[in-house]
Amino acid sequence: MSSYIDLKFINTLSSRLEKFARKHDYLYNFRCPHCGDSKKNKTKARGFLYRVKNDMFFKCHNCGMGQNLANFIKFIDTKLYDEYILERYKGSSPATPRPKFDFKTPVFKETNVIEKELKNLAELSEDHPAVKYVISRKIPKEFFSKLYFVDKFMNLVNKVKPNTFKNFKGEHPRLIIPFYDYDGKMFAFQGRAFGKEQPKYLTIKFDEDKQKVYGLERVNLQKHIYIVEGPIDSLFIDNCIAAAGADLTIQSKGDNITYIFDNEPRNVEIVKRIHKIIENDFNVFIWPKEIQSKDVNDLILSGTSKSEIKGIISNNTYRGLSAMTKLNDWKRC
Repeated sequence: MSSYIDLKFINTLSSRLEKFARKHDYLYNFRCPHCGDSKKNKTKARGFLYRVKNDMFFKCHNCGMGQNLANFIKFIDTKLYDEYILERYKGSSPATPRPKFDFKTPVFKETNVIEKELKNLAELSEDHPAVKYVISRKIPKEFFSKLYFVDKFMNLVNKVKPNTFKNFKGEHPRLIIPFYDYDGKMFAFQGRAFGKEQPKYLTIKFDEDKQKVYGLERVNLQKHIYIVEGPIDSLFIDNCIAAAGADLTIQSKGDNITYIFDNEPRNVEIVKRIHKIIENDFNVFIWPKEIQSKDVNDLILSGTSKSEIKGIISNNTYRGLSAMTKLNDWKRC
């Protein structure tokens, strides 16, 4: 029954998806509505709907966006999404309650095996080294409940992904930053070292089909979205997400998005990424020459307020030809 309903709603959406085509049973191809696919080549179609077991999922091979069918429908049409949810679950037995979609603080449902290893920062004293660290980074206290501490990081990782570490030489504690999807389900976590351990940031994924994007459970796709590189930076900007060590490819319709890269004009990879964003006709923040801070958190540590950062971003956001001109000036700094 669920497959029939999924196909019914996919058929309803088909007229609103450019270059929509059915490849074979449970596989559909079209231009991605998130990124719009190529701006130069209108024949490009790299968005797909496909089935895994009994459920349908969306994936774009251009921007990397991945989500279940329900959230894909919700992105395109919230009213149709309500109809889909109602029809998908109205046939459930009386003993099966209709699922709730109200947001609550996410919990580690699939990772009970590691719960005992983690300590929530909101429950630790201010004398704890991990709490002292986040205070030193001026992370707002409202986010303490979303951060954790683990004494033995390698042991934690091996419990989630066995044999990641062959031995425990150099075992050490880390700050744990969980990654949740749109539905509040944890699919990865990042460990931030307190000492000289390398790499300083190490991200462990449970679901390899998902991008390493932080903050999805908090983002409102109907409002302007900001995308930064690091999870900690995202905590200082409203409606902000972070791509941890990956291309910043989460997309939204029109000019509803602003990319904010680290202030590293000598970093060839960052310059390439900014160039790509500009070519795809999206907004990008270009750091003004007078600011020497390396990222958003560094700006906060220098004494810049959250509201001042918002103004700096607004006054230095560009698009199209003006963005390319500013990029060329910035990379010569």
